[in-house]
Amino acid sequence: MNLKASERVLPRRGLAFATYPQRATPETPWPVERWLQSLRSRLRPCPNGALPPELAARLVHARRETLPQAHDLLALPKSPIDSVHRAHWAQTVARCRQALRRRGLQAEASAQAFALAAHALRASHGVQPYDTQILAAWWMLTGHLAEMATGEGKTLATALAAAVAGLGGTPVHVITANDYLVQRDADALRPFFSLLGLSCTTVTASSTPDARRLAWQQDIVYTSARELAFDYLRDHLMLQGERDALMQRAQAIGAGTQGAPAQGAPASAGSAADAATPTLPGLCLALIDEADSVLLDEAVVPLLLAQAEPASAEQVAAWRNAFEISQPLQRQRDYRLRPEQRSATLTKHGRHQVALAVQGQTGPIWPPRRACELVQAALAARWQFKRDRDYLVVDEKLQLIDTLTGRVAEGRQWQGALHPMVEIKEGLTPSHPSRTAAQITYQRFFPRYLKLGGMSGTLLEARHELAQVYRAPVARVPLAHPDRRRWLGQQVFARRSQKWAAVLEAVAAQRALGRPVLVGTDSVADSKALADLLARQGLPCRLLNASQDQDEALAVAQAGECGQVTVATNMAGRGTDIVLSAEARRLGGLHVIATMRNRSRRIDRQLLGRAARQGDPGSAQALLALDDSLPCATLPGWLRRAVAAWAGRREAGLLPGWLGRALMALAQALAERQDRQRRARLRQADQEALHHIGFEGGME
Repeated sequence: MNLKASERVLPRRGLAFATYPQRATPETPWPVERWLQSLRSRLRPCPNGALPPELAARLVHARRETLPQAHDLLALPKSPIDSVHRAHWAQTVARCRQALRRRGLQAEASAQAFALAAHALRASHGVQPYDTQILAAWWMLTGHLAEMATGEGKTLATALAAAVAGLGGTPVHVITANDYLVQRDADALRPFFSLLGLSCTTVTASSTPDARRLAWQQDIVYTSARELAFDYLRDHLMLQGERDALMQRAQAIGAGTQGAPAQGAPASAGSAADAATPTLPGLCLALIDEADSVLLDEAVVPLLLAQAEPASAEQVAAWRNAFEISQPLQRQRDYRLRPEQRSATLTKHGRHQVALAVQGQTGPIWPPRRACELVQAALAARWQFKRDRDYLVVDEKLQLIDTLTGRVAEGRQWQGALHPMVEIKEGLTPSHPSRTAAQITYQRFFPRYLKLGGMSGTLLEARHELAQVYRAPVARVPLAHPDRRRWLGQQVFARRSQKWAAVLEAVAAQRALGRPVLVGTDSVADSKALADLLARQGLPCRLLNASQDQDEALAVAQAGECGQVTVATNMAGRGTDIVLSAEARRLGGLHVIATMRNRSRRIDRQLLGRAARQGDPGSAQALLALDDSLPCATLPGWLRRAVAAWAGRREAGLLPGWLGRALMALAQALAERQDRQRRARLRQADQEALHHIGFEGGME
């Protein structure tokens, strides 16, 4: 098995990789170089198939012959383990550690480590990993992003990769979608890691600074991407402050003022070095669960480490005044909405109206240009952001909704004046503004890892962008069981009312058969409206959206029972298992109904992949409408109106199959292009901001 040197090495903190190991920020490639990178990613075949032959042969040998005593010991995990067996297991683990540290990911050392991890997993959980899970773990350890179908055991595959890297002395960061999954996975897998002598802990939004500092020193840390990136930014600010203080001290010494340190500098260089203790142990290895969600869907806005500043009475008054000025303005005449950017732009007439409204007012924030910016933010808040779709109001506070997952985005705020404008719209007290202390994007943060791996059920559609931006090729892992999902097709209606009638009919038909049904909706508002419609038809359902995300585990646990109807936002597609009862499996398994097309085909596949997991039976269908949010946001209005008028004369307002497929494919393709362009603009803006707000270079 021929591996490049970079793939064989298991990075760890120490002299070889520096005290804060990470990659330097790669230089922005020239346009021609970016084009060549994209071409190479398109021509490079996607790895697909079995383990490399040499590794597979050695793994079989390690399973059957190399560790027979360990296999006998761990086959009965509940039996007493005497000191002899315990000592033998500890010696075997120690030898494996030494081999990995000496040889890295060469075949013999890797095979023995995977065999040990498989034995430990069987002992702690009674589960023997599939060969496909070992293959996925191998791809991740060699710097690939592995596409592994929904339900094929991504959590255990990630744990296997983390265990092998941990045995090699590499600090591992396992990144999952949210704090609930962080805690769930770490608690479930801690006995497995413990058998291998590895420590495992979590870092969540509720972790204190002292707890974070201790947690990051453990072998395996489960966390979310936001918590990880923000701790990295805090490390930078702290270390940058120490560098500045030392520079001031050196300048003072050079100027002959050794008697007193510069203002804000430490008393001595030694104390500065002692104080500069970062929270993270560097960026050695990241394993990203649902990698496409983190690296693409969540990578459309920069991460800003902000410092709150009290809002002055004058500033609050200006926000309220701007919101009042926006109310009488007329669409098209005074302003135009830009749905693709979720913003509003004043026309020449509108700017004149604003200038007249603020004429005679004084103050540092009311020059004409600033007044127009505030009014445009007020217009966007009024018309582009909707309650129960983009945000919730809970306990007199605004909580933003992640439109990709349907979950509440804890601690997140919109930038600029938009956030206080939405609060004013809802009758809330405007939030304090904040000053950006540091910023970074996922496109710049994750390539800083010495080794980056991950997995998801949907990666192939974005493999070219992932290879170009993160230098991470995609490998497709074959199914462990044959796919038994039945696709019942897609229907597109002229009006949403016709679509909802078809959804009610489909739910009633499947429930009459005794099958569990999962209905995916576009927003919190749609999920509530559909739940009310089902209740009026005598079809009780379980509601799962951002308002009930604390009950997610219970709702998903019951979603596989016979006759259970679950209505959910996109959060149903990520990170949780729907386990079918035996009777539900006999009756045909879970039936999934998609009532929307998402902005990406990947997210659609996540929802439809809930059915027929791990060889179970199941089916899926899509019931859509021309006035759904995606077609309205991307297709020309004249086209939608013309097709809807023509289809309205047909039975039930149903479009011909070919036409419905073509329109939805076009709408989705336009949305995907817009999102790619948005991420590209963010990368460009991030590079331009390096010298102003963010930071550059390493912390070695």
